[in-house]
Amino acid sequence: MNAYVAVTDPDWFDHLSGLHAQQPVPEVNFWMPKPWGGRFGVLADGQPLLFKLKSPRNAIAGGGFFKHYTELPLSLAWEAFGERNGAPDRVSVWRRITRLRREEPRPGDDPVIGCILLVEPFFWPGELWIHDPPGWQRNIQRGRGYDLRTGEGAGLWELVRDRLERSRAARAGETGEGPATGAIPGGYGDPLFQPRRMGQGTFRAVVTDLYHRRCAITGERALPALDAAHIRPFSEVREHSVTNGLLLRSDVHRLFDAGYVTVTPEYRVEASRAMRDDFNDGDNYLKLHGRAVWTPDSEGQRPDPEALRWHNERIYRG
Repeated sequence: MNAYVAVTDPDWFDHLSGLHAQQPVPEVNFWMPKPWGGRFGVLADGQPLLFKLKSPRNAIAGGGFFKHYTELPLSLAWEAFGERNGAPDRVSVWRRITRLRREEPRPGDDPVIGCILLVEPFFWPGELWIHDPPGWQRNIQRGRGYDLRTGEGAGLWELVRDRLERSRAARAGETGEGPATGAIPGGYGDPLFQPRRMGQGTFRAVVTDLYHRRCAITGERALPALDAAHIRPFSEVREHSVTNGLLLRSDVHRLFDAGYVTVTPEYRVEASRAMRDDFNDGDNYLKLHGRAVWTPDSEGQRPDPEALRWHNERIYRG
């Protein structure tokens, strides 16, 4: 039942707020110029991070719900999230990073940054901003945590809940859905937060980390060469779930999607001899046949055997 109020760059906020006004943004990368320095243990899955804009605005102007923390080279953070990194292009992010690091920008740099991945972000108009939040000190440099059940935290949550309800009511009026009543869906009305759905970029980051940044089939560790693959296509299931994911080297990913490679429900590789017929080659991939697949440590995060069976029966060219 915690929240974290994070000091937020106004340029980052303004860019994302503008995007969100055009079309709802499902996820954002609240990045830091340098890694956090270990696991981000401030929030649990589904708890809110609030955007506290720097001077001269000095107000909470929105927030999002924590999903995952990771550390990525800027190139991969941009590939996964694009403008949802809070800038119109990668060069703009790179310049902002070097400025905050007080470093001289050098062409070809690919700095590793801390990535706090948030889903279901919200951006309030100025009239809903929270000025002088309870217990906030102007000398705070990074942010402050709150327990939403008691004291200053409970008071802050009342203010946040009020803004969320008012902004939802305004959206309902704009879309003709009618007046909003009761608690806001998704846990806004009570500080009892549940895990929330991932977007595509967050899915990629979470799967990458669950597999310890190595291909489940080949063991490849070159991060730019790795893809978070869906076992059943997103168009089929309409949800990003780690149990519907595998971390695969990009060439193996393409063969998996095309049905030349599959993984059995027993977590063994099968490679189709159709590669020889179709490409007059494929020997390097056929050597993978029968290999055990590496899976995450937690049983609840391993590939769903039913999803793998679907791929075996519907996609694989065996």
